[in-house]
Amino acid sequence: MNEIAIKTNNLTKVYKNFWGRPRVRALNRLNLEIHRGEIFGLLGPNGSGKTTAVKLLLGLLFPTYGNSRVLGAPAGDVRTYQKIGFLPEESYFYRFLNAEEILDFYGRLFGIPKKERLKKSEELINLTGLADAKKRRLGEYSKGMARRIGLAQALINDPELIFLDEPTSGMDPIGCREIKDIVLDFKRRGKTTLLCSHLLADVEDVCDRVAILHKGNLIKMGAVNDLLTIKDIIQFSIKTPSEEALSRIKTVLNKESEVVEINHPAETMEELFLETIKEADKN
Repeated sequence: MNEIAIKTNNLTKVYKNFWGRPRVRALNRLNLEIHRGEIFGLLGPNGSGKTTAVKLLLGLLFPTYGNSRVLGAPAGDVRTYQKIGFLPEESYFYRFLNAEEILDFYGRLFGIPKKERLKKSEELINLTGLADAKKRRLGEYSKGMARRIGLAQALINDPELIFLDEPTSGMDPIGCREIKDIVLDFKRRGKTTLLCSHLLADVEDVCDRVAILHKGNLIKMGAVNDLLTIKDIIQFSIKTPSEEALSRIKTVLNKESEVVEINHPAETMEELFLETIKEADKN
């Protein structure tokens, strides 16, 4: 089996004005390889090209030039849609339906048999924490609850590849943690996840690798740990030293206290992100 879930080759999108003249280059020569089974974060400020990239990969837009492949087929190939789940930034559902009805509706669109559909809907309602609200109309849901049912809908077909755009938007800290745990479980089950988020702490918590886009350009990409580790500084963590040990730490550390950990300190994803964008603006 091909180990590459998503591959782009100079993927470019230029939006044109009424007269067909180039107006804005939303995405410029994007080259990515996303491996099967990994959680990949796509970061960038508003207007950086994240949404354009996702729409190109889903076949909702056509590239100006360049190309991409998704699950071994050209982007937009209808044969791959059964294997893809998508949670957009804003989900629009029939407000008069409840959670059970909306999942049944989307399950029918995928041609899932009734018995399996009902079982899958119940599992997803429980997974996303909506068991107590499954009979309520979606029009009464809060934004956080709407994100939960949107995630359940994205998983109704048990996809191999999942696109998540701001999955924790509008959620409280507990809800955010629950959603992140669900995303981490995707990895344990061998699924591939492309995550777009403005909440950098979420990306730092769950992603294996990230790419930072700015003004349509790929500025930086790599493993989260590699990008955040400050390699020219070594950090010592020691367990409850005495005041005397603190004053003599440089010379008698091993005699005075237990060394719990020695590693490289890391900056936060937010620090890396802001620094990368600041440097990009200078060039």
